[in-house]
Amino acid sequence: MKPLTEQEIRASFVNCTKGEAKRLSVPHDLADRPWDDLDFFGWRDPQAPDRGYLVAPLADGLRGAALRSTHAPSGQNRRSLCRLCLTAHTGGVSLMVAPKAGKAGKQGDSVGAYICSDLACSLYVRGKKDAGMGSRLPETLTLEEKIERTLGNLTAFFAKITA
Repeated sequence: MKPLTEQEIRASFVNCTKGEAKRLSVPHDLADRPWDDLDFFGWRDPQAPDRGYLVAPLADGLRGAALRSTHAPSGQNRRSLCRLCLTAHTGGVSLMVAPKAGKAGKQGDSVGAYICSDLACSLYVRGKKDAGMGSRLPETLTLEEKIERTLGNLTAFFAKITA
C-alpha cells in the first residue's frame, strides 16, 4: 500500500460526515507505519478505545470506514476468527460495527463483522505479527492468494457499508 497523508485519510470516509472525518483521531506517526506490508490501513482511536477506522485502496478508489467495537467480557478465553484475514485469536477479535453510508446510515442501519481487534490483519497474514499458537491454520494457499482473499473479504465488507 502506498503511504497515505492525513488529508487523504480524512477525505476517504464513506460512512461519516465531513465534520466527523475532520474531528477523528488520525495517528501522528504515519511516516513510521509499515506501508509496504499493509493492504489497508487500520487503527484504533487512543482517545476512544471503542472506535476504530479502516482505510483501503479499493477498485473504485480510496475508501474509509468508521467502526465501533464491542467490549469482550474480561477474562474471555474463547477463540474467535477474524472474518477478514482468517486469523484465530484468543480474545483478540472484536465485533466491529460500521454505520452504513448515506441515508441508511442516518436512519441507524449498520453492518458488522468480527475483525482483529488491533486491525493488523495484513501483518498477521504476512507473519509479521503473531496471534499465538494455532492462530494461522495450515493452508496450501500462497501468500499472494492469502492477501487476495483478505482484500476480497475487505471489499465485501465495504460493499455492505455502501449498499
